[in-house]
Amino acid sequence: MAEQTKEYRATLKPEGVRGKSIRKDELREVPHVTSRPNAKYAWAAGVAMSRFLDELKEGRIVGRKCRKCARVLVPPRMFCERCYRQTDEWVELPGTAVIETFAVSYLDTDANRIKEPILVGVVDLDGAPPHCGFMHYFDEMSPDEIHIGMPVEAVWKPKEERDGAITDIRYFRPRRK
Repeated sequence: MAEQTKEYRATLKPEGVRGKSIRKDELREVPHVTSRPNAKYAWAAGVAMSRFLDELKEGRIVGRKCRKCARVLVPPRMFCERCYRQTDEWVELPGTAVIETFAVSYLDTDANRIKEPILVGVVDLDGAPPHCGFMHYFDEMSPDEIHIGMPVEAVWKPKEERDGAITDIRYFRPRRK
């Protein structure tokens, strides 16, 4: 009796669910269940991020200024999360920054161990308030040289290689005098 109850419960479906339960071997025989749809989709980055990416393609870093709190938000946002109001204007920033924080990674982007480390961290852009930067790579410096507060500058891909992504900035290097 207990075995019959167990089998019966296995056939029960959640309330409101229609259809016929099928076994794994039956699933392989049903082509419409195992085929992949030819889905097309579009994704929008939004007003602020779209403009930010377009400007990167042109070799410029831009932010949005909030006149009330006098902050320049980078990456830009159309709404100031501090003042709870719409930001006011676009501001172009120089490609210079200071290192806010960093990591020396002996793993590549696929989590494979590597001998030469990757330097990555957050930059605070000149012209924007502290703690309002973004994460990026560092190069042309060693793990012994990199430090918090280090002045750096953006190194851009050649114009013909840019595609409107944060990687249009190849990396940040020590600022040249």
